[in-house]
Amino acid sequence: MLTVHHLNESRSTRVLWLLHELDMPYDLVKHQRNPKTRLAPDSLKQVHPLGKAPVMVDGDLVLCESGAIMEYLLDKAEDSSLRPDAGTPEYYQYQEWLHFAEGSLALPVIASLMMKMEQRTGDKPMDGYIAKEANVDFSYIDATLAKQSYFAGNDFTAADIMMTVMLEIADKVGLLTARGNIKAYLEKVQARAAYQAARSYG
Repeated sequence: MLTVHHLNESRSTRVLWLLHELDMPYDLVKHQRNPKTRLAPDSLKQVHPLGKAPVMVDGDLVLCESGAIMEYLLDKAEDSSLRPDAGTPEYYQYQEWLHFAEGSLALPVIASLMMKMEQRTGDKPMDGYIAKEANVDFSYIDATLAKQSYFAGNDFTAADIMMTVMLEIADKVGLLTARGNIKAYLEKVQARAAYQAARSYG
């Protein structure tokens, strides 16, 4: 039986969402952020040295990083519909967006979140750089969703799970203003039963 260590209000929701999409059984261990510092509790460090979520345990394997865990789960799953067949154009689109979520997109989104928490006025050199990067990324995303239903084409895949959670953070910090295609996309994927099941854990 797989065990997933989940931190409330974190990107570990991705793993739970995928497990529900795959209808794969798992044990859940919940960890709660410190309400004052918003940091992860020490209990996660007892599971993995980084002290971050998600962490998946399967026998002797202890794995962190949501993208790596999701690929592992897809390898184990009997249902391969959430990952396009290798070698197809859709597969490489899937790979691009799977990595884009924590590569290109994470920096401007998380930096914007931190700057909002600091109540920055936007007059520092880094503020301009982050704003430029966010505009480039979200213009690319919006244009992609204008021509296809999902990130890897017209079928929902695990790349959509990776991207959605980052897009939700972006929406919370006001980065999706006037991005109609992204907003419509979020409403669509958030209506999925597996998404709602995963979000019920906080």
